[in-house]
Amino acid sequence: MTQQLITLSNRISYLTPVGPTDRPILMSVTGDRHTLMIDSGNSKAHAELFLKTLKDTGKPLPDLTAVTHWHWDHIFGLAALSVPSIASEDTKKAMEELTDFKWDDESLDERVATGVEIQFCADAIREEFKEQRDIEVVLPSVTFEDELTVDLGGVTCVLKQVGSDHAKDSTVVYVKEEKLLFLGDVTAPLMYAPVWHFTAEETLKLLDQLDQFDADTYVISHYKPISKAEYQQEAALLRKAASLVTDYQGDLEQMKAELSSHYDRPLSEDEIEILVYFANGVA
Repeated sequence: MTQQLITLSNRISYLTPVGPTDRPILMSVTGDRHTLMIDSGNSKAHAELFLKTLKDTGKPLPDLTAVTHWHWDHIFGLAALSVPSIASEDTKKAMEELTDFKWDDESLDERVATGVEIQFCADAIREEFKEQRDIEVVLPSVTFEDELTVDLGGVTCVLKQVGSDHAKDSTVVYVKEEKLLFLGDVTAPLMYAPVWHFTAEETLKLLDQLDQFDADTYVISHYKPISKAEYQQEAALLRKAASLVTDYQGDLEQMKAELSSHYDRPLSEDEIEILVYFANGVA
């Protein structure tokens, strides 16, 4: 799949994601003094492609990088970057656990078998790197706890650790003057588990935190930027599903019937999938 550089405004550009290799969106935010790259990519090749597309289109190259959470597809690109990198202290601690890992097929299979790795990520790593696994985990050079504000000059980025089922260290990036909230993967389920799942408690806590940001655009790492109305629709579904899983104690058929009645129509595949994730999260 050919990746494209999309310009959202005179300050913000992003590289589109790729499914099979699990490449997330990479974004640049340019101020009068600095340019921040959000997430580093899932490989050196991914990061280098982003830098090349920025250069080829005459856009400023980043002199800072921030990563949203510890998962491989957001951090492996740091090895290709020579600029200061920023992450939460929790993200750095999680990344430290990866530094001694080997990435050959045998090592991946062993970690999948023991539950340290998941098959989905092992397959994507094989697809991204093929036989050349020149993987180096480079730790962030700047860390913060809870929140950090970065003044790029005329544009301000607030890095806020919000946590989520997907990753406890999850950080969102709020570009204040552009009213853009980079969500990363916070609205995705917990994947490093026997079954992918959401929990009502973590979901509601997350959504309450996201409501504090005055955003018109929301960026989902493995999807695309969405409007405020689209985000609110998604958030309402997650809140409703969190309520239903509590009311019906994870009974999926009752949850589906109630949500269908609530919408007065048959459920979409995406809506059913979300209910399944919540039902999976019931202990």
